[in-house]
Amino acid sequence: MSDLFRSYDMQAQSHHDFVSGKKKAFSPPPGGSFHEAGRGLDLDLKALKMPLADFWTIAAKFGMSPIINKPTASASEAWHFDNRGSHQIVYQYYVDKKGNNFAPYKAAAASAILSIGVNVDAFGNNQIQASLQSCLIRLGKEIGNIDGQIGQRTQQALEELNITFDLSNPANMLLQAENLVQQKFPAEFVVPLI
Repeated sequence: MSDLFRSYDMQAQSHHDFVSGKKKAFSPPPGGSFHEAGRGLDLDLKALKMPLADFWTIAAKFGMSPIINKPTASASEAWHFDNRGSHQIVYQYYVDKKGNNFAPYKAAAASAILSIGVNVDAFGNNQIQASLQSCLIRLGKEIGNIDGQIGQRTQQALEELNITFDLSNPANMLLQAENLVQQKFPAEFVVPLI
């Protein structure tokens, strides 16, 4: 396994290598990869010494999802797997066109990146607000886009969840929302004993 976590700079370099042709496999700019949230991994398929389809079965037991549709070892990105967790809800939200400012995968990756406290360039100075919106979507609320702009739909969702609405203190709203996310998805916040 490799690339279990990529920092912003590592992702920028990977993207640059793709754009320049040094690397053939697609690599998005920072803010668009589950690697940046520690939720993506790449496999050395030759070292695996088992059919890719067999690994898919094992990976599924641990919440790992392939990024391609069929276990074809020769396909681009056959080696990439994600553990999306609750960020799969964001992915589906965008598939269902409840948000439209990102492609589904990028929206889910941005959500995951924000959830570990890493900034995503697309949100500028509104990182906390975007992270809050990601929480609300994972809690089942329809707020429109994850864009860092606190509008009426975001405010209504906060009120429905009994989160104190206070634009002067978005960090407090985020803390309350994160607590609810942790309650709803406790397995995502526990390190398994190996």
